[in-house]
Amino acid sequence: MTFSFVFRPRLVDALHGYDRERFARDLGAGLTVGIVALPLAMAFAIASGLKPEAGLWTAIIAGFLISALGGSSVQIGGPAGAFIVIVYGIVERYGLANLMIATACAGVLMFLLGMLKLGRLVRYVPVSIVIGFTNGIAVLIAASQLKDWLGLEIARMPADFFTQLKTLVLNLGSFNPYAFALGTACFAGLFIWPRLWQASSPVKIPLDMPGMKRAARLSARLPGPIVALVSLTFAAWYLQLPVETIGSRFGSIPQGLPGFALPDFSWETVKLLVTPTVTIAMLGAIESLLCARVADQISPLPRHDPNQELMAQGIANFVVPFFGGMPATGTIARTVTNVRSGATSPVAGIVHALTLAVVVLAAAPLALHVPLAVLAGILLFVAWNMGEWREFGHLKKYSTHYRVLMLGTFFLTVVFDLTVAVQVGLGLACVLFIQKMSSLFRVERVPSEGALLHYKLYGSLFFGAVAKIDEVVQAVEDGPEAPVVVLDALQLVHLDTSGLDALRQLHKAVLLRAGTLHLEALQQQPGEVIERAGFGAELRRNEASAEVAG
Repeated sequence: MTFSFVFRPRLVDALHGYDRERFARDLGAGLTVGIVALPLAMAFAIASGLKPEAGLWTAIIAGFLISALGGSSVQIGGPAGAFIVIVYGIVERYGLANLMIATACAGVLMFLLGMLKLGRLVRYVPVSIVIGFTNGIAVLIAASQLKDWLGLEIARMPADFFTQLKTLVLNLGSFNPYAFALGTACFAGLFIWPRLWQASSPVKIPLDMPGMKRAARLSARLPGPIVALVSLTFAAWYLQLPVETIGSRFGSIPQGLPGFALPDFSWETVKLLVTPTVTIAMLGAIESLLCARVADQISPLPRHDPNQELMAQGIANFVVPFFGGMPATGTIARTVTNVRSGATSPVAGIVHALTLAVVVLAAAPLALHVPLAVLAGILLFVAWNMGEWREFGHLKKYSTHYRVLMLGTFFLTVVFDLTVAVQVGLGLACVLFIQKMSSLFRVERVPSEGALLHYKLYGSLFFGAVAKIDEVVQAVEDGPEAPVVVLDALQLVHLDTSGLDALRQLHKAVLLRAGTLHLEALQQQPGEVIERAGFGAELRRNEASAEVAG
């Protein structure tokens, strides 16, 4: 088998036959997603313990690279809610400079995964583990936003979940009712806004008034986060509410292009950052490919190439740290918005990045007035939508295997971290899978007389099921002299080296009783394993010796 390296962005194929009509659709979708991405990029950065410009330039640079070089027609890349807890923990433990190094190293790792065509391996992660850590991350995101939602005066929030809760309780005395009102209004408004323009809405818009139909159509297209951000920021500024804003916490947002800077890199540092590097790469790969699969399901465009997508994600994550950015991946909310806005190619994602760049360069000073409580409300809404909360209520419908994996991953994510949760979850999934597969193998005795011991084998005889051969060995040891043991292997579909060793041990027990072992009706795979190991020839020699002796 030869390895062939293929690097072909989806953009190359998408531009064949590209016309003005498709560009118009991509332009409209890109402008819409760019506006949606603006508050989210700032909110994700701030929640991660970084400055807002880190999220903005990540959305611009990584968003551009992922769309231009990726393997999906409609995926939008940038900072994601799933990274909030991970990035905050890395900054808290290792510092900002080491976050940049870990992100760049994770980019190299993701590129290698794609180059080696390992993108499809992500599909082997059980859905129960994905739901478990997604719900766990949603809980952690919500917990991280309680400080700004309640307007508490806490200099620095700890990364640990229970320590966060303790810190919040100890500082409830600094509760700010104005911040709480803004955050609650934002959260509630994001629920109400898209439903306000539906025909089934309990609030009836007087569409018969002059110009109301057109106004309603335009309003329905406005993204809820932008409506909440602009309206509540204006209200807080106009009423001079005593709440913390981006400007009061971070100062000004640079209005020019970000500078290129190399982090202080050394192999000693890289070795210390193995865990955060693997965590960023693993989460980025899982999140981006899951997002691309969601896009495939709701879009009529060609399915994504997971390996090309991973290589693009790797390049983006390698580049953004040099401009002060944070880890990036595929983002489900913005990707879905892109599809529903009519995107036809990666051009829409490129327009989204350019739109953000124009807004940041032209209107950065206006962001200083945004209350942090409003961004907290947006992130609480993101956390609510991220979690698949109904799955908890549906657990009784699933097997114990599914419940253990999902709840175990969820609690480990909340109590420890994502890396531990996924590692333990995958290990537990393997153990439970082995247990399940071993239960499918069985040995069935066929009624026989005299020295004949006849059995049928069903399923897969592998390392997790070899103990079931012991009953045949026991029957040989307790049975008559010179037994003739016949194993009907017609229903034996798989045999590994441990299973082969179990058959060898059975053969030894038979020889000690001066008997013979016969394997009948072998399928292709077990037959090949037996012949390759020389066990088939060994059985035939024993049969021949028995016939001569007879």
